[in-house]
Amino acid sequence: MPTSKPFDKEKLPEIAIECMNKAKFPVLATVDDNQPRARPVSPVKTEGFTVYVANLRQYGKTQEIKANPKVELCYISSSHDQVRISGVATILNDKGEIEEIWKTNPLLRKYLGSSDNPELIIYKILPNEVRFMREWALEYYQVPID
Repeated sequence: MPTSKPFDKEKLPEIAIECMNKAKFPVLATVDDNQPRARPVSPVKTEGFTVYVANLRQYGKTQEIKANPKVELCYISSSHDQVRISGVATILNDKGEIEEIWKTNPLLRKYLGSSDNPELIIYKILPNEVRFMREWALEYYQVPID
């Protein structure tokens, strides 16, 4: 079995955020009735372990999250480190925050025309648990989220 690179457990939050930054595109897991669903997403904003994900009202995950807002994001870096964020997805309704996200995301502007497009939903995923695993370690470490 391969061995993993050691790390300072006191620096878990910083190490986890570094992994998230390197991975860029997490996989979002939801539940569709009793069937888990996973798909890559492109966060439009990240503040620590709070992640914002844009969505279109017509997408399948809209109904899945409405029925069960508990979700998990999994980031995997090129070196196979993992960060898993379990949390609750809520629809962002703060117009100022939506506008801030809109201004920093050219793809949203290109495809949706305006920040008040009725198809646009931005989910704010508030973490209730963050776990980190170093490549091949086969052990998750709880990351403090405060």
